[in-house]
Amino acid sequence: MSTAPLRVALIDPSLFTLPYDRNLARGLGALGHEVTLHGRPLRREDNDASGVAFAPSFYRLAENPRAAALPRRLRLGLKGIDHVLSMARLRRALARRPPDVIHFEWLPLPAADRRLLGAFRALAPLVFTVHDTVPFNGAPSAAGQGDAQSACYALFDRLIVHTEQGRARLQAAGVPAARIARVPMGFMDEVPRDLPADAMQGEITFLMFGEIKPYKGVDLLIEAFARLPPALRSQARLRVVGRPRMDPGPLRELAAQRGVAAQFFLEPRFVPFEEIPALFGTGTVATFPYREIEASAVLPYAIAQGRPVLASRIGSFAEVLADGEHGLLVPPGNVDALAGAMARLIGERDFAARCAANVRALARAMPDWEEIGRMTADVYAGAIAARHADRRAA
Repeated sequence: MSTAPLRVALIDPSLFTLPYDRNLARGLGALGHEVTLHGRPLRREDNDASGVAFAPSFYRLAENPRAAALPRRLRLGLKGIDHVLSMARLRRALARRPPDVIHFEWLPLPAADRRLLGAFRALAPLVFTVHDTVPFNGAPSAAGQGDAQSACYALFDRLIVHTEQGRARLQAAGVPAARIARVPMGFMDEVPRDLPADAMQGEITFLMFGEIKPYKGVDLLIEAFARLPPALRSQARLRVVGRPRMDPGPLRELAAQRGVAAQFFLEPRFVPFEEIPALFGTGTVATFPYREIEASAVLPYAIAQGRPVLASRIGSFAEVLADGEHGLLVPPGNVDALAGAMARLIGERDFAARCAANVRALARAMPDWEEIGRMTADVYAGAIAARHADRRAA
């Protein structure tokens, strides 16, 4: 389905997925669509928004440097108030020249958003990308968000998911199949098509990259590594790199208790985009022992570097990767299975190298952002057509 050029308001209030937003906007732009991304003010580290029309429409109060000095509870309260004010201000701005479609990437405060979305829906058809059907991957701090987010689904003309798991979960929540579209996630950066081969010799590094959060299972990885026979453990190490969204202290303590502190390297820091390829050096296994996930934004980085993958058999890991072909998939939360998979990747180097080669082939076959933009534009066209049909029926 092809669509005429559209004006799109792309909304990610906290810029949770700025790399995804940027690439989607560029993919749509390559097809002639006019996209404006609305989010919080850009920060110094947000060096990946170039080439995208951007409007700092959210959190002018909460993003003020003075707000950073407030106690956490006051800061969160201020952000909640600021969110409501920002949504109202953005709605007024869009009303002056309504877009053809309004596409939300995230609903950071669904309990409030469900009361605000109606005003946006009066302007244009609404689309929502449900990156997580379990909000914030089930974090205890997000308790209650799930019901509020589910209540918002009825306010959208179309919902986008990245996986069949996501589609099934939405249908189980009562969303009609006709209102759900699956659009895959693409690479966050340009991918070299001639990735070098990796014989997976020397020391094996089990790398976890990205924000450090409880649901990602760093503790499970430490436990599994400690269960390896010493002869295998001596040939490998664990490396965890990313901005911490939890106290990293207990992870270091666990590694010490399990006797693997000397082989556990934790780097709690922000990683610039240009540094990412260097993380995936020779002998690296991209590792995702997640307890819960819908679609991982980090997985495309690992695929882009042509490295074998060790992951939980859930979400996009289970749908994008083939167990035994691109790496190994294990049941989420199963430490023994995780240890067994680590042992195989360390002990069977030819197998690990074949998996790396297969991942390189997978990288060459994945859709680019123009194709993803075309699929997204088709979702927009469906939402617009459905809105017109509803008006004619009325």
